[in-house]
Amino acid sequence: MAHRKMNQQRIAKQWAELSFAAPQVILHRTSRMANAGTELSARDRAEFTRMSSEKAVAFYQSWMAMWTAAFAVQYELARAFSSAAMAVATGGQAGAMSTVTATSNAAAKVLSAGLGPVHKKAVANARRLSRHKK
Repeated sequence: MAHRKMNQQRIAKQWAELSFAAPQVILHRTSRMANAGTELSARDRAEFTRMSSEKAVAFYQSWMAMWTAAFAVQYELARAFSSAAMAVATGGQAGAMSTVTATSNAAAKVLSAGLGPVHKKAVANARRLSRHKK
């Protein structure tokens, strides 16, 4: 149960930080686009190129992390379901709660893995862009 709570807290923290970082990055970049005009500086070109490419990279990293986490938690789920089935077959308690916990924990791990790359990039960009004044 404590591990599940840690996963939920981690997801909540990632979402909270992402919800603050993403608007900051969007504001900075849209302001920069509006002020750039028709002649882009080398710094503007680099930032706009980075803006485009990093979205694709973060998307693929996120999907790969979710795929890897989903693959890894399949073992945990199989073990929980087989333990519950064995308990029922031998006349013991079904262990439904541990199966529900394992399922919930697996979903949280996959979600957290998927949020990781996007969160990391958005927070890093917010920090980096806040240091520059134009």
